[in-house]
Amino acid sequence: MSEKLAIQTLARVLEDTADSLEFGFSQKKTRVGITIYGSELGVEEVMLGAQLAQDKNPDIEIVVIGSGVQTDLEVVEASSEEEAHELMDKMLASGEIEASVTMHYNFPLGVSTVGRVITPARGKDMYIATTTGVSDTDRIISMLKNTIYAIATAKACGNENPSVGILNVDGARQVERILKQLKEKGYPINFANSGRSDEGVVMRGNDLIMGTPDIMVTDSLSGNIFMKIFSAYVTGGKYEALGYGYGPGIGEDYKKVICIISRASGAPVIAGALKFAAESASGNVVSKVKEEFTSVRKAGWAEALDSLKSKPATEQEEKVAAPPQKVVTEEIPGIEILEIEDAVQSLWKNKIYAESGMGCTGPIVQVAEEDKDKALEILKEKNYI
Repeated sequence: MSEKLAIQTLARVLEDTADSLEFGFSQKKTRVGITIYGSELGVEEVMLGAQLAQDKNPDIEIVVIGSGVQTDLEVVEASSEEEAHELMDKMLASGEIEASVTMHYNFPLGVSTVGRVITPARGKDMYIATTTGVSDTDRIISMLKNTIYAIATAKACGNENPSVGILNVDGARQVERILKQLKEKGYPINFANSGRSDEGVVMRGNDLIMGTPDIMVTDSLSGNIFMKIFSAYVTGGKYEALGYGYGPGIGEDYKKVICIISRASGAPVIAGALKFAAESASGNVVSKVKEEFTSVRKAGWAEALDSLKSKPATEQEEKVAAPPQKVVTEEIPGIEILEIEDAVQSLWKNKIYAESGMGCTGPIVQVAEEDKDKALEILKEKNYI
């Protein structure tokens, strides 16, 4: 081969490689839909958010679902919110879009949204699990599912080992206990440690502001409030200016990637939600959810949920007289508030005088110094701590 021919051949190879790379880049774009109806801020604000997302994210292709807008973005005509949702669902089912952002969407029972906020103290992203929808009709099971949903979402968005904290709300101690049991049996959960001096996986309000964990587990109603506060605290409340929206609807068998924004979400949040939707889809959040549930089932998920079934009525109604009163100076924390009186009764039944109380970190059982070791043994045996 002559030197000239070799140079020509190399040039063709380089040209073909460049074409291939260019083609590959275009193929990697994630098509994300957005319905434009329902905002309290108007269609113009929604379109501003869509354009902002497109300008900032060349790996995303925004598809507008609605009508009557002037834009260079692709538009699929829909004349109402109902029609837009019907088209959105069809486009998701056909693969014409991989994810979508919308308002006023009703998820089935068992599906709830994992939100993402920017925490004020350190400007850190934090997932809120969850923010809309209902994971389960039982509060504790719902929060346990919220945990798995959020871990899967974080992994889909690139965080392979997210830290998990449980907000100090009703049910937190039961959720902590079961998650720790699952970890002991092999589920690889990474617990965060509170930034307060008393530490622990149960988070204080301060940890919300600091963004201590990557994932903050709570109930959906509380999570919804936190989303609104984090998104709109700098604007007076009527305009959500910060964060990524209320997140994708996640469920064990749910196959769509639909992210929620609110009527008050402004352009920056809408742009963030579109980015969040694209990350969830490109990271294959649906598969991540299945992987997490496969892993947690191996650690005894079904048995853990069964343990939450209500005690028989005869056991619940059984009351025990208090032993002779003592001066109680020792505190035993870490007991769920919904179980605090049952915990006291279990100690009375074992001839240990105890009182319930409220410490700075939550409910406590108070006992005499000489009874503390035995009380701890009983409470652990009964799964109160």
